Amino acid sequence: MEHTPSKAQGWYGDPFGRHNARWFSDGNPTALVRDDGVESTDPPPNTWYTSQLAPAPETEGELLHTHADAHRTHGGSIVNGIWGIFVSTGGD
Repeated sequence: MEHTPSKAQGWYGDPFGRHNARWFSDGNPTALVRDDGVESTDPPPNTWYTSQLAPAPETEGELLHTHADAHRTHGGSIVNGIWGIFVSTGGD
């Protein structure tokens, strides 16, 4: 499925053309995808991709994801609980 020589990590344009962006981990495409700042899941197809990987533009969804991860590393079960509700309701 993957044949990029680099160890891509982060959001890249979906080389399969199914979504705006796809999360790569250690050079491999994952099921985490993003369209217009909204994250969802869609497993990558079992086919090779031939296009060059291009980093996806930073969006609100990526900033929200980064912010949530920062809170998780600082502990505080109340903060984590509130943040989990915020994220699960779409941040509204």
